Amino acid sequence: MRDGLRGLTTRGRSFLAAAVAAGISAAILGERDLLRVAVLLAALPLLAALYVGRSQYKLACNRSLEPERVPASASSRVVLRLQNLSRLPTGTLLLEDRLPYALGSRPRVVLDRLGAQQASSVTYTVRADVRGRYKVGPLVVRMTDPFGLCELTRAFPSTDQLTVVPKVTPLPTVRLPSEYAGSGDSRARSVAVHGEDDAATREYRLGDDLRRVHWKSTARTGELMVRREEQPWESRATVLLDTRAYGHHGDGPTASFEWAVSAAASITVHLRRNGYRLRLLTGSGANIDATEATGDGLLLDSLADARLDQRTEIATLVREVRQHAAGGLIIGLFGMLSTVEAELLAALRGNGATCVAFLQNSSTWLTLPSHDRTEADDAHAAAALALVRSGWRVIGVDHGSRLPVLWPQAGRGSQGFAVRAASAETVASRR
Repeated sequence: MRDGLRGLTTRGRSFLAAAVAAGISAAILGERDLLRVAVLLAALPLLAALYVGRSQYKLACNRSLEPERVPASASSRVVLRLQNLSRLPTGTLLLEDRLPYALGSRPRVVLDRLGAQQASSVTYTVRADVRGRYKVGPLVVRMTDPFGLCELTRAFPSTDQLTVVPKVTPLPTVRLPSEYAGSGDSRARSVAVHGEDDAATREYRLGDDLRRVHWKSTARTGELMVRREEQPWESRATVLLDTRAYGHHGDGPTASFEWAVSAAASITVHLRRNGYRLRLLTGSGANIDATEATGDGLLLDSLADARLDQRTEIATLVREVRQHAAGGLIIGLFGMLSTVEAELLAALRGNGATCVAFLQNSSTWLTLPSHDRTEADDAHAAAALALVRSGWRVIGVDHGSRLPVLWPQAGRGSQGFAVRAASAETVASRR
């Protein structure tokens, strides 16, 4: 009963206040009919409190997310299944699932009645425009009487997690530099492209399986030749994500850093699906080796948690790359760089690595006066020139640039980048 009295709603308390006022008026005026009205007004909320407070329901709740991982700006379906485990039917139930602000307003659903051992399911959708991990729940159940005079709240402690990963954009297929870099004694990756007639072969060695003999090559060379069925050469790539807070500008899902995170997700997924042995490194210390079958999920989950860091420096990122990367292709996604920071990146050109930089002019994400805009553009051009001189291939990124349009430039030859370097030299000479 105490729980029921504490659960009186504003309507129920108003009834009690009206009953007290009517009772006092009846005593002063000597009106017995008014006293009956007072008794009726007091009885209604008290009976409602008794009804709700003595209703001991056993409820079970199960929540499922379909799916549990979604890209930014996509929707996920939440299914709530509520079951009445008691022998008594319930009254009216108001369900409210608690959500973070980024997922929208809290859904409220009314269930009129659940019979004994009866279950009912309700669904709603959530959507987040910003990547991250969001807690869904706990579920709050409000039990009320038919007149809305008393309301009690019960909460289920269980919660679920919705992971919002960066949006992955399909990229066109281009031939990238150093795509055959790796380890082993053969670069024979053309078998899958050109067919068995052009299969890489070698001389027969004692113990080789005769079923591997390549008869066309044997007839052409006059020596017994066998196919190289094992192709230990593998394409390796390292993707770098610059997380320096002072290198990026803008807020929310349209910030320059969000563009870089989405580009990192698109590039890593694209390279993995094209057979690359891939590693993702960030300035915040993340080091993901995506060689397993679940590599896409690991990469996207890691990028969902990527955050800007005030303490990150380019020197730290260079040190991480030199420690963990093993040649091959290095693709960097950088914010604004100074010429000194660009020169530090020259150290990554060792071990035969080919380096491609997507260099963001993150100042274009801001509205600047013409003088400040000119200075920012000149600083960006000077950093690009320093990278080009150290052997990097540089692709400029401005606000509104689309990665699928920029991606083919990653496979351009040195001549195209020489033209870009000359252009950067011209801009830098104005300063």
